[in-house]
Amino acid sequence: MGILDRHKAIETHATLLMVLSLLVVSIGGIVQIVPLFYLENTIEKVEGMRPYTPLELAGRNIYIREGCYGCHSQMIRPMRDEVERYGHYSLAAESMYDYPFQWGSKRTGPDLARVGGRYSDEWHVDHFTYARDVVPESVMPPYGFLLRNVIDGEYIQDVVKTNRMVGVPYSDEMVENALADFTAQADPLGDYDGLEARYGEDAFGTPVNVRNFDGHADLTEMDALIAYMQVLGTMVDFSTFTPVANR
Repeated sequence: MGILDRHKAIETHATLLMVLSLLVVSIGGIVQIVPLFYLENTIEKVEGMRPYTPLELAGRNIYIREGCYGCHSQMIRPMRDEVERYGHYSLAAESMYDYPFQWGSKRTGPDLARVGGRYSDEWHVDHFTYARDVVPESVMPPYGFLLRNVIDGEYIQDVVKTNRMVGVPYSDEMVENALADFTAQADPLGDYDGLEARYGEDAFGTPVNVRNFDGHADLTEMDALIAYMQVLGTMVDFSTFTPVANR
């Protein structure tokens, strides 16, 4: 039997084709993925990275709930056009506390890996309320209802505990004070010293963002989502960062 005959036998036998395809894909996946767990420059820890605060974590969950990852990626590839548009290419360490990561699979809207600090809180409120008011060509649906959704952090301690279970290094103190830190971050007139002590400063020496993010008296889902937006890409100081391969 010739090679073509053998190939035909595989193509005309659905079960055999499926089994062999699965075998080939599995081998290819193992060859590509397993080495990444042992390469130092893939799993390196970068100065400045910290776990999300409870409010940022709540905002991230809202981001996932609303399916924002379906239109926005959080992964800048090391290509000139991407780096010039969005900033330094994404590091694996920047996703070390993301469960699940938010790299995304397509871009209807721009990449958000470096969106933190790029726009004001007011801009984000307007954008989430009705995107075309600030970006006329946008096809993003309105999320103004987030301003009306008041949140009290009833389950935020459980959320922090759950993230610790999967590997995020939240301390006992962080878990115990999760609710206090949750409310303190959106109250610039309150006591947020404990929040700053627990979560420290970012790579630029800037304390945790503490302010009324949406400009309204109540603590809302808009506050949480903007807190999350404003921290993305701000934890690593790329002006001093040197890849392991170049050290």
